[in-house]
Amino acid sequence: MHQTNFIVREPLLDPKQRVVGYELCWQQSSSGAASTLEALESLVGFVASQVVDEDDGWLLRDKTLFLEAVPAMLSTDALYELPPERTVLSIKAAELANPDTLAAVQGLRAGGVGVLLREADLTRIGSRLPSIASYVEMRFSGADVATQARTYAGLKQTSVGMIARPVSNWADFDACAALGLNAFVGKLHLTPRPTTDSKGLNPAQTIIMQLMQMVRQNADIAQLEAVLKRDATLSYKLLRFINSAGFGAGREVQSLRQALTLLGYQPLYRWLTLLLATASTSGYSPVLLETAVVRGRLAELLAQSALGKSEAENVFVAGMFSLLDRLLGIPMQEVLANIQLSDDVVAALLTRSGKYGPYLALAEACELNSDLVASLAATLKLSPLDVNKAHLSALAWAQNVAA
Repeated sequence: MHQTNFIVREPLLDPKQRVVGYELCWQQSSSGAASTLEALESLVGFVASQVVDEDDGWLLRDKTLFLEAVPAMLSTDALYELPPERTVLSIKAAELANPDTLAAVQGLRAGGVGVLLREADLTRIGSRLPSIASYVEMRFSGADVATQARTYAGLKQTSVGMIARPVSNWADFDACAALGLNAFVGKLHLTPRPTTDSKGLNPAQTIIMQLMQMVRQNADIAQLEAVLKRDATLSYKLLRFINSAGFGAGREVQSLRQALTLLGYQPLYRWLTLLLATASTSGYSPVLLETAVVRGRLAELLAQSALGKSEAENVFVAGMFSLLDRLLGIPMQEVLANIQLSDDVVAALLTRSGKYGPYLALAEACELNSDLVASLAATLKLSPLDVNKAHLSALAWAQNVAA
């Protein structure tokens, strides 16, 4: 499959800031070719080939995918490869004036596929809405979002979900959330929420930082074990991780020393990185955490062929750490003052430079529908297909981590 374009994702948040789905689309180019029938069909086909596995099924677990549709693609074969209950096609309400399109949409709905109606005049559609759509998109203008959202909430049908867009600040998000609307948030989730909590590291984070420091200095296993024993929760999590099916230790591991020996230093460091982000309490935001995991994994996968597996693990750490200032609610300089990182990781974090920086920059650009994606990929000699495969693979991996 020859690809010249890059996939962009936008998270859909529920009122509790949890990611419940993603809209995937091709990056909009100046020619606007991203929404032609051919382009949309190729996107559906490619996504199906990457996130549906013969043995494991739907790799995105509880996430729903939103994909743009035009009438001619409502019967495309690739749609049947995606699980209907996790697939939502978004279509303009005006297209339903054509009886054939309306019949095709109703057929898809009967088969369990979701439909998101854009630009809908709800008063005109009236009571037929639930038979046509599972979601309606609410467009918010810059005026008083809370009042607009209230009007929409008044029209609320029991079975039809409402999705807000664009939601450009947290106050608007809160107004929509209070009325039960889900929201596409663009890059809002990368903006830290104003918080009144005290900043700085909590006790769990301090111990994790200390352990990371020790791993960097190759402290011996007995020393690591002594620090781990000071935190029962941490010890429990390590044993649970080692004994999880994914790790495949093959036998029940009961001692911390055995767990540390089996795991090895670099994987231990990577696990602690994930743990540090999840131990956040101040700016805790589920969407930010998921973004950090996807970003870390995507940067790692992008770097693997050029740098090799063990070097790429450092790129993963850089990706995770790139959001740590927002997750912990402290400036990046303070994060770096608390932990000793290699020069390459620091260069990547501070200026996106050095050996790892460009991979981190590319992973970030993939989140932002940025024109930089193409030039960064070209510099790293990565094709659009390489980047898109890594992107969807990172999304799937992040669901397993969350689980």
